[in-house]
Amino acid sequence: MLSRILYILIALTMVTAVPATSHARELIVSAAASLTDAFSDIEPAFEAQHPGVNVIMNFASSGALYRQIQQGAPVDVYASANPKWMKKAVSKGFADESAVVVFARNSLVLATPKDNPANVTSVDDLKGNGVQSIGIGTPETVPAGQYAKEALDTMELYDALTTKMIYAESVRQVLDYLSRGEVDCGFVYRTDAVKADDTVSIITEIPLKAPVSYPIASLKNAEESKLAEDFVAFVQSEAGIKLLEGRGFKKP
Repeated sequence: MLSRILYILIALTMVTAVPATSHARELIVSAAASLTDAFSDIEPAFEAQHPGVNVIMNFASSGALYRQIQQGAPVDVYASANPKWMKKAVSKGFADESAVVVFARNSLVLATPKDNPANVTSVDDLKGNGVQSIGIGTPETVPAGQYAKEALDTMELYDALTTKMIYAESVRQVLDYLSRGEVDCGFVYRTDAVKADDTVSIITEIPLKAPVSYPIASLKNAEESKLAEDFVAFVQSEAGIKLLEGRGFKKP
């Protein structure tokens, strides 16, 4: 009788232990901050097509994400808001050039808080005394800031405006500054400004030498290499494109 009870207890222990040892496969995706909404939509859609897979999203500026990869952070998929950081990932051996694909486009705009307290109507107004603070992503690490600096350099305005600039760690931080009225104006992506339509106003689109392009790639050291490739393919699929367009992104 005692041996039977022990057998039952052991069997129950084994049954209850099964769920603890079985867990979802994890796919780690590091994506530019401006992709937060779009990839938050893509995440559950991809998981629905891949039962048992848990996609872990890591959002930050493209430069900060690259540095995480450089320092050995576990990443399966990397999506950047400009080619610069993806080229670094390729040149340093973290990704194969053949695995890189541009999957979306965006545009850069000059925006203000909704009530536009500084009465900004154009980029030229940034030189006036009415504008005291300009939100911009740190050009060295934030693609939106890099695009803005290049455009302002072309207009021969960047150096003259640096004393007014409030630097941010990501384009979403600039958007937060605008939404809270903490800066007179700022440079953000159109998709971000549209998202915050109730608190932010778009003044003008900034002309760029090349459109804002988003490359994506599965990384060489991905622990889930096949899943990483599947995710990249899903982003380019009809379903993925529809979700991206729903957040204001354009096809490349």
